[in-house]
Amino acid sequence: MPEGRSSLLRDHSRGHAAVSYLELFLDLVFVFAITQLSHFLLEHLTIQGAVQALVLFLAVWWAWIYTTWASNWVDPERGPVRFMVAGVMVGSLVLSSSLPFAFGSGGLVFALAYVAIQVLRTCFVAWAMRHRDKKNARNMVRATLYFCVAAVFWIWGALSGAPMQRAGLWVIALAIEYAGPALVFWLPFLGRAQTTDWAISGEHMAERCALFIIIALGEGIIVTGSEFAEAGAGWPGILAFVTAFASSFTLWWVYFDLGAIRGAQHIADDADPGRVARDAFTYWHLPIVAGIVVLAVVDEQTLAHPLVSSSGGFVLVLGAGSTLFLVGTMVFKKLTSGRSWFPLSHVAGLWLTVAAALWGWLAAPSHIALANGQTVVFVLVAVWEWGSFHGGWLDRMEARLGPAGRLLRRYNNWVTARRLSRGKDVAD
Repeated sequence: MPEGRSSLLRDHSRGHAAVSYLELFLDLVFVFAITQLSHFLLEHLTIQGAVQALVLFLAVWWAWIYTTWASNWVDPERGPVRFMVAGVMVGSLVLSSSLPFAFGSGGLVFALAYVAIQVLRTCFVAWAMRHRDKKNARNMVRATLYFCVAAVFWIWGALSGAPMQRAGLWVIALAIEYAGPALVFWLPFLGRAQTTDWAISGEHMAERCALFIIIALGEGIIVTGSEFAEAGAGWPGILAFVTAFASSFTLWWVYFDLGAIRGAQHIADDADPGRVARDAFTYWHLPIVAGIVVLAVVDEQTLAHPLVSSSGGFVLVLGAGSTLFLVGTMVFKKLTSGRSWFPLSHVAGLWLTVAAALWGWLAAPSHIALANGQTVVFVLVAVWEWGSFHGGWLDRMEARLGPAGRLLRRYNNWVTARRLSRGKDVAD
C-alpha cells in the first residue's frame, strides 16, 4: 500500500473477522424486508403471486448477500465504510417499503433503489480495494459491469405496465446477476476472476448467513405470536400455536445443530474459502431462507383458520416451503461435509414430505392436522440426524440388543465398505 494512505479493508491476517454491531444494525432493515415478503405472499396466494414473490425474494437476498461479501472485505470501523453501510440501509429501507407495490405503482422506486444499492456499493468496494487488493478490485469492477447490464432490464421492467412482462424482464435481470459468481464474472476481453483471489474470512461469512437464518425464523415467531394474540385462547388456537412454535424450533435444530457449526469449520479450513462461500452460502442458503419464509405463511394460515380443510393452495405452500428448506439444508451439508452423498435423514424427510402432501391433497385434512403431520416430519429428521452424530444409533442398538445389535453393526460395516469401494461415503 502506498505510504501515507490509510486502508479501508479488514485485516484478515489476524484470523476471524468479528461481526460488527453495524452489520447487526443493517440486518434490522432486512427483518422488515422479510416481513414484507411473507405478507406479500400471504396476500397473493396464486401462481402469479408466487412468481412475483420469488422475484422479489431473489432481489432482497442478492442485495443482502452482496452487502455481506462487502462487509467481509471492508472495515466497518472506518468512517467512509460506515457511511457506505448507512447508504445501503437507506436504499434497503426504500426497497423494502416498495415491495408490496413493486408490481404496481412502486415498480420504478423498487428498481431504482435496488440498482443504486448494487452498483454504488460494489463501486465503493472496488475503490476501497484499489491499492491493497488489485485482483479483487478488478473483480469488483467486473461485478459492477454485470449489475449495470442487469440495470437496463430492471428499469425497463419497471417502466412496463404489464405485471407479467415486468416479472419477465426482472427475471432476465436476476439471471444476469446470479450468473456472475457462477461464471466467476467472466467478461469478453477481460477474462474471468479466480475464487482463490476472493480472500475472505470464512467464519465471518458463515456467521452472517447463520444470522440471516435467525432473521427468517424470527419472522415465523412474530407471525406465531401476533396471530395467537388475535385468535384467542380456544383449544384449536392453542394447538396451532404449539404446532407453529414446534415447527420453527425444529427448523432451527435441523440447521444449527450440525450444519451451521460444520459449515463454519469447513469454510475456515478450506484452501479456497471463496469457492465455498459462493457455492454453499451465496447460492445454497437461498432455498433455506426461502423455505422458512414460505413456512411462516403456513403458520399464519394455520393459526388464523386451524380447523378449515386444507385446500390445494395450502398443501402446495406447505409442501413447497418444506421441500425448499430440506433441499437447501441437505445440499449445504453435503457441500460442507466433504462427503459425496446427501444426508439420509434429509432424503427420508423429502419422501415423507411428498407423502404428507399426497395425504393433504387426497384427504383434505384440517390445516392444523396437516401442519402437525409436516412438523412430525421435521422432528424425525432432527432426531435422526442428532442420534447419528451424538452417540450414534448403532452404538445404542449394539449395547441394548446384544447379538442382534452386533449383527446390525457387521451389516453396516459391510455396506460402508461397499460404498467406499465405489467412491462414496456414508450418509448420516
